[in-house]
Amino acid sequence: MAARSQGSTGGSGGRRWTERLLGGAAREPAARPARPSAAAPRSVRLAALLVALEALALVGVAVVLGWLTVTSTADDVGRAVAEVVYVLLGAAALGACAVGLRRVAGWAQGPVVVLQVLLGLLGYVTAFEGGQPLLGLPVLACVAGVCWFLATPEARLAYSGR
Repeated sequence: MAARSQGSTGGSGGRRWTERLLGGAAREPAARPARPSAAAPRSVRLAALLVALEALALVGVAVVLGWLTVTSTADDVGRAVAEVVYVLLGAAALGACAVGLRRVAGWAQGPVVVLQVLLGLLGYVTAFEGGQPLLGLPVLACVAGVCWFLATPEARLAYSGR
């Protein structure tokens, strides 16, 4: 009985009891290998800059939409707030992709291209079908710039080396 109470009280026997019950402490993790930090080529840095500008523009659009939601009478306030949230989520995605491009992260190139296709469609509809070329044409120009910079040989080589 004395040995049993000693194992459950937390003495040296208690440590062995908990190790048997729950397993021992984990070993120290191995040191992570150093990540190769490749300097981003000029075209990738310019693409990242344009993507960051798009993210800032979307934040501005979200602020304007939020202001219009608050100051005017929206048909459906829930949908108006959801629209602001969606635009902010798009801005956050573009901001994260801009950081990823700047770091030449392999995961960033695909989402940037997909978002550029979506923004290109939005810019086309705004400029030509919506009759707002002052809003749509800068979006199309920015999309064309990002796609151009990511299609340069130095950008393709930066991502093919990974």
